[in-house]
Amino acid sequence: MSQVYITQRMVEFADTDMAGIMHFASFFHYMESVEHEFIRSLGMSVYSQINGQSISFPRVSAKCEFKSPAKCEDVLDARLILTRIGRSSLSYQIDFSRMGQPVAVGEVTCVCCHIYHDRPPESTPLPDEFLEVLTPFLVTT
Repeated sequence: MSQVYITQRMVEFADTDMAGIMHFASFFHYMESVEHEFIRSLGMSVYSQINGQSISFPRVSAKCEFKSPAKCEDVLDARLILTRIGRSSLSYQIDFSRMGQPVAVGEVTCVCCHIYHDRPPESTPLPDEFLEVLTPFLVTT
């Protein structure tokens, strides 16, 4: 059975619109924050040095489907599952809920890349160090 990463976020005033409802763009910040917290909980970083190379994980896709409004000071449960491990990419689903009620479902895909200061990032296979700690979280059907 796959492992799941669960954390919480409180909706801050700055994350809401004039009606006090969480602004749609804030969910994307929360998704990235949950993803980074998950990676750090595994002893890794989204920006690492591996074999003398800078490695990071730029996003290539992100979407969010909204189910019900969240309001200022609501505490949201965030449940991250790893839905796919590719040769160089990772896909996540992040489910947000409030007291068991679905609020939003986000999906993010990122690609492992060598990061250079003088040229664009280059896709690279996921390092074994990452595969070892991520694989237990992969949802298998």
